[in-house]
Amino acid sequence: MAHLLGAQNLRVSYGTRTVLDGVSLGLDDGDRIGMVGRNGDGKSTLMRLLSGAQSPDEGLVTKPKHVRVGYLNQRDVLDGDLPVGEAIVGDAADHEWASNPKVREIMGGLVQEVDWHARVSSLSGGQRRRVALAKLLIGDDDVIMLDEPTNHLDVEGVAWLAQHLKARWRANQGGLLLVTHDRWFLDEVCTRTWEVHDGVVDPFDGGYAAYTLARVERDRKAAVEEQKRQQLAKKELAWLRRGAPARTSKPKFRIEAANALINDVPEPRDSVALAKMATARLGKDVIDLEDVSLGYDAAGSLFDQVTLRLAPGERVGIVGVNGAGKSTLLRLLNGDVEPTGGRIKRGKTVVTAMLTQEVKELEPLADKRVIEVIKDEQQRFEVGGKELSAGQLVEQLGFDQSKQWTQIKDLSGGERRRLQLLRLMIGEPNVLMLDEPTNDLDTDTLAAVEDLLDGWPGTLVVVSHDRYLLERATDHQLALLGDGQIRFLPGGVEQYLELRAAGSTPAQRADSPPASPAAGGPSPAPSAASSYSEADKREARKSLNRLEKQMAKLQERIGAVEADMAAASEALEFERLTGLTGQLGQLQEAHSDLELQWLEAAEIAEG
Repeated sequence: MAHLLGAQNLRVSYGTRTVLDGVSLGLDDGDRIGMVGRNGDGKSTLMRLLSGAQSPDEGLVTKPKHVRVGYLNQRDVLDGDLPVGEAIVGDAADHEWASNPKVREIMGGLVQEVDWHARVSSLSGGQRRRVALAKLLIGDDDVIMLDEPTNHLDVEGVAWLAQHLKARWRANQGGLLLVTHDRWFLDEVCTRTWEVHDGVVDPFDGGYAAYTLARVERDRKAAVEEQKRQQLAKKELAWLRRGAPARTSKPKFRIEAANALINDVPEPRDSVALAKMATARLGKDVIDLEDVSLGYDAAGSLFDQVTLRLAPGERVGIVGVNGAGKSTLLRLLNGDVEPTGGRIKRGKTVVTAMLTQEVKELEPLADKRVIEVIKDEQQRFEVGGKELSAGQLVEQLGFDQSKQWTQIKDLSGGERRRLQLLRLMIGEPNVLMLDEPTNDLDTDTLAAVEDLLDGWPGTLVVVSHDRYLLERATDHQLALLGDGQIRFLPGGVEQYLELRAAGSTPAQRADSPPASPAAGGPSPAPSAASSYSEADKREARKSLNRLEKQMAKLQERIGAVEADMAAASEALEFERLTGLTGQLGQLQEAHSDLELQWLEAAEIAEG
C-alpha cells in the first residue's frame, strides 16, 4: 500500500487560539476518510495544509513527487467570464472529451441541466458548485480532497456523487479526504473517520455510524476511568502504606457493550404522546391545500391542482429536483404566497413559523448579543419537563458562555441558523417549517438540533437534501418531481431516487401517487385502451409485491391500535381513546391509498 500524503507535528494558530497542535497523520492508497468536528475546530484548515494551499506555523507536510492532489474548497474559484464548457474542459474540442466515458458520466451526473454556453458568472451558487466539482472530477488525481462537496447538491446529486466516488478507484487505489455535514454521505463513502477537536485529530475505523458508536464507547470508558480515579484518590494513603499503587487496566471493547449502548438509547420520539399534545394545541384542522395551482406567467405552473392535508403532529419531509417548488410549497403553507387556483384552509388555532435558507430575519438584530436575543423572548423556558434559563437553553445548541455574548453580526452562518431556529421554537408555533436547516451545521450541532426537534410536539415540515435528517426527524416523505404534482413516498428517499432514475412511466405513477396519506386520491388509472410495454408490466409486478407487504404491515398496525382502543375503552381512558381514534383513522386512510395503488398496478401488470 503506497503512501500518498503525510503530516508531522502540524501546528496552526489564529491569534491566541491554537487550532491544530502537534498533529501527525498520514493518507495511504485505498483510504476513504471523512473528517468530522465542530465548526471552527480546524477541519478545513487541516485540508488546506494537506493540499498545500496553506503552510503550517510549525511542522511539515510530505508528498511524493508523483502524487497528484485535487482539492475543492468552499470558495468559488471559477473564472466568471468563461463559458461553462470552457471552465470545465478548457480548450479541448468536443470530440476529445466526449469520447471519454468517465468525462461523459461526470457531465451527465453534475451539469446535464446547466447551459453549456452560459457564462459562469450568470449561474446560481448551486450551479457554480456543480461546475467546479465537475472540473475537479474529470482529472486523474491520486488524491481528491472535497470540502463540503454536498452543499447545494440535491438528494439525487448527493447519491450520484457517492456512487461515483465509490466506483472511481479500485479498493486499494487512490485516496479520498472529505469534510461534510451529510452523515448519510459519510456512511456511504467513507471507511475511516478523523475527528478534529481541541487541536488534535482522533482516528476511527468506519463511517459516521461506526464513529458515533466508537465515540460513545470512548466517552463511557473515560467516565469509568474517572470514577476509578476518584475511588483511587480516596484510598491513596492506604496504598502508599502498602507500597506501589495497583495498576488498572482499561476495559476492552466488547460486542455486548456495544449492543448495550444501542439498546439503552430511547426511542427518538413518543409518537402517541406527541400526537396528543399536538392535537390539544392544534385541534383537528391544521393546513389543507385543496386543488391548489400556482403559476408564474409564461414560465408554466409550479403546482397543478395539488391536494395536501397536514395532520396534527405530522412530521413530513420534502425532497425534489431543483426548481420544482420545494421552498415555494413552504411559503404557500406559511401564507407568504397565495395560490392562483384552488384554496388553502387553515385551522383556527394554527401558528406557523418558518426557517428560511437566508436567515434574513436576524439582520435587524445584528448589534445584539445571542443571550439578549433569547432573553427578549422569555427569561425561563420549559423543555422536556425541565425548567431552563435562557443561558442553559442556548448552551444546548452549542453556544457556550463566551459565544452567548457574541454579537449577531459576528456569528457564522451555521450559528445564525441555530439561533434563528431556537427563536422560532420558543415562540411556541404549532406548525414549524424548515427550509434546508442543515446548511452550515456540523454533525454535533445537527444531532443537537434533531434532539430539540424530537421533543417538539407540533406539525413539522422539512425541506432538505440531508437523507439522515429526513429519516431521523420525519415519519414520511413527499416528492416534487417538477411535473406540478406532489407524490407520497412509501419507500422514502430511496424510492425517490428510483423514480428519478426510471423517468416518467405508467409504472412510476403506480409506485407513487400524487398524494400523501392525508392528501387526496391517487393518480387516475390508465384507460382500458392503453397498452404497456414489458418493462412497464415488470415494474408494475414489482410494485404489487411491495404494496402487498406494505398493506400487510399497515393491517398489523391497525389491529394493534384497535386492541389498544378496546383496552382504553374498558379502562375508561377517554383521552387515550381520542388519540388512538385519530391514529386509527390515519392508518386506515393510508391503507385505502395503498389499495388504490395496488389496483392501478394490477391493471398495468395484466394489461
